[in-house]
Amino acid sequence: MAGLVSNLLILFLVFQNICLGFRSPLSVFKRYKETTRLLSNECPGSDRPVISIGLSDFALDIRMRGVTPKQSDTYFCMSVPLPVDDEAYVVDFKPHASMDTVHHMLLFGCNEPSSTENYWDCDKGTCKDKSNILYAWARNAPPTRLPKGVGFRVGGETGGRYFVLQVHYGDVSAFRDKHKDCSGVTLHLTHQKQPLIAGMYLMMSVNTVIPPGEKVVDADIACHYKRFPMHLFAYRVHTHRLGKVVSGYRVRNGQWTLIGRQSPQLPQAFYPVEHPVDVSYDDILAARCVFSGEGRTTETHIGGTANDEMCNFYIMYYMEAQHAVSYMTCTQNANPEMFRNIPQEANIPIPVKSDMLKMMHGHHEETKDTDKSSLLQQAKKEEEEILDQGDFYSLLSKLLGEREDVVRVHKHNPTEKAESDLVAEIANVVQKKDLAREITSHDEGDNTILVRDRIHKFHKLKSTLRPPDHRHFSLQQPKHGEGSWEKEHAGDFHIEEAVEWPGLDLKLGQVSGLALDPENNLVIFHRGDHVWDENSFDSKFVYQQRGLGPIEQNTIIVLNPSNAKLLHSMGKSLFYLPHGLSIDKNGNYWATDVALHQVFKLGANNKEPLLILGVALQPGSDKNHFCQPTDVAVDPITGSIYVSDGYCNSRIIQFSPNGLYVMQWGEGTETSLGRARPGQFRVPHSLAMIPDFSQLCVADRENGRIQCFRLETGEFMKEIKHKSFGRELFAVSYVPGGFLFAVNGMPYPGEAEPVQGFVMNFSTGEIIDTFIPVRKSFEMPHDVVASADKTVFIGDVHARAVWKFAPTERKGSGGLNLGNFFASHKGYSRKGFDRLSTEGSDQEKDEDDGTDSEEECSAPPPPSAPSSS
Repeated sequence: MAGLVSNLLILFLVFQNICLGFRSPLSVFKRYKETTRLLSNECPGSDRPVISIGLSDFALDIRMRGVTPKQSDTYFCMSVPLPVDDEAYVVDFKPHASMDTVHHMLLFGCNEPSSTENYWDCDKGTCKDKSNILYAWARNAPPTRLPKGVGFRVGGETGGRYFVLQVHYGDVSAFRDKHKDCSGVTLHLTHQKQPLIAGMYLMMSVNTVIPPGEKVVDADIACHYKRFPMHLFAYRVHTHRLGKVVSGYRVRNGQWTLIGRQSPQLPQAFYPVEHPVDVSYDDILAARCVFSGEGRTTETHIGGTANDEMCNFYIMYYMEAQHAVSYMTCTQNANPEMFRNIPQEANIPIPVKSDMLKMMHGHHEETKDTDKSSLLQQAKKEEEEILDQGDFYSLLSKLLGEREDVVRVHKHNPTEKAESDLVAEIANVVQKKDLAREITSHDEGDNTILVRDRIHKFHKLKSTLRPPDHRHFSLQQPKHGEGSWEKEHAGDFHIEEAVEWPGLDLKLGQVSGLALDPENNLVIFHRGDHVWDENSFDSKFVYQQRGLGPIEQNTIIVLNPSNAKLLHSMGKSLFYLPHGLSIDKNGNYWATDVALHQVFKLGANNKEPLLILGVALQPGSDKNHFCQPTDVAVDPITGSIYVSDGYCNSRIIQFSPNGLYVMQWGEGTETSLGRARPGQFRVPHSLAMIPDFSQLCVADRENGRIQCFRLETGEFMKEIKHKSFGRELFAVSYVPGGFLFAVNGMPYPGEAEPVQGFVMNFSTGEIIDTFIPVRKSFEMPHDVVASADKTVFIGDVHARAVWKFAPTERKGSGGLNLGNFFASHKGYSRKGFDRLSTEGSDQEKDEDDGTDSEEECSAPPPPSAPSSS
């Protein structure tokens, strides 16, 4: 009964702690110690208490199960299974430990722990599979609430199913009275999706040599950024003892913007970026470390010992979840000449007081005998200074910046090694997986020798990090059925730009149409040197620039979809203002021309049209005339031809395979009556044949929707409309298997819906994914085509560009993947927070950084004259 009462009391205290929010570390530990006395050393968490918090949230208490370490620097591990099968996110960590006994705690996520015992010596490892560090604690750090919208993903199909707690016991004198330890952490988890992912970008010099006695030596690093936008909010610098100042910048169009600048002889915490910096595709990230070789008698190289040097600049960032990369590196200087223009501040050392230098280099044993009351006062002062942090990066600063242990490795000349070899070698030194085996299996004279010396206590650091006040995008979730959050209900792929595809370098006119031929080659329809602008037509839609003659360039070009190599071109002297393009199962091209008011059927190798519908340069609305027709779709089974007509007509016309009129449907939208009814159009702009369902879908552009009709009868079947489409939906494409792809238009003044691509489930109409380009920006995406493997091409009439997008696996866990930072190499020590020097551990695996005037004007068009395209 006493045990039951104890457990109930603990549950109450945990629940109280969660409900009351932030607690100071001292008060938490004080209450913890008093509680454990009352409970006769019985520890909470042994039965995995789970506490429900509202409809979607719950708390999980993870505690050591009454352990008694026998000697200092003992590492104990224990595991707890995730109590739910479906996907969840960790958003809050509340520690229960004291620096009097616990040097640090780490919490890992993985699928299989290294042991099934209640607890085990961490020399056995933490996880059998790849582990992710979810949480780090030291020096009475306060509770950690991640920034709003950021979370670590666990459970589900890709998230870890176990938590492994590692506790490093520094001083075990408190256990001489047989005290049992119950240190641990309470997690706050939620089932709500977290849209933001944090990560780390490491800039590192690998080939710097500092001559002896040289007063000033610069180490410069610079890389072009080749990914989706990221937002920088914290930084950390690192050198060894010769470093004087480290500075990092974003360089855009020749302008240098400071990310952060600090002396590496000060506490190497993560400091906040004073003014948050955004980084976009093709920006340059640059950093400089300033060293002095004074006092040295030999050259100093980059290496893993305290007598070697390092030049590192860490950047903390966050990205939208669908584009996020958790870790990136830069180890080169892509443009040495640019550093002639680096701001002068980067060359000015930051002075550091001598007492701070003593603390930084381990001379702090005198604190052992310090009066306990002064320690408590100091702790209270530190607590007041960091009470409002609320961000987990203060803990990362302790994880990455406060260790000072000793690592000795053989020296080598970095200039004789390839960069990738050097990076891998340092990583192996830093992250030994099995220390004993590495030492015994190598010749001590010729190979790396790792000597574990002693473990110092954490340096006394004052974290200055505050959560970023500015967010670059809204975290408000749209209602179900109204936006990109519907992607939660869909598949495991995400569409991203293929940034290496060279198609953006093509010299094109206004890109109006795209299609894929039977060999899956990309076919582009463009306007050469003609443009559609306000002077192109009169009020009766008669083309006014006939004197220019037809376009003299080849308007149809065929490209290899993999490398954008030109395969074939045609269409010279045939068109005045190209618009829509489609290709039938036999490889025939079907094109529309809004100036000629005609539809053309072209053989892939024929210079003359095989079929022409409509009368040249004569707009009309009868069976034989079109008025600015926009697109064509051909039924692969019956060969029937469907034409969307168009800007000045509001109808779909069906023709037989040989071009005879069959029927039509549709009417104009009466804007005065409010919402458009089924079968009404305001610029039927693009067609998608849905042979799987015997339907034809129409991008009803100015009504901002997709309408689908039965092929045989023209009967209305359904409408797909989302708030995130905005007022205009330009184009639609279908992939067998049930996927619709679409692009919308730029938002009208005062409206917020961005221009982007959409992936939808055809059957349900739900949005699976949205996507935008990294290079350039959408200006007026005019057409979209997708292949069976969900590769997507989008042509932009204003940007005169074609983008390629490809599916990728949806990212697994949210948040910064510290497990990758410490544990992704064969040389990783399974203790995670190993007995290695920070001076030799600021290293990680290198990975590639990789970043229609057609009066389709921004102003809303009058109801009677839709904007052109």
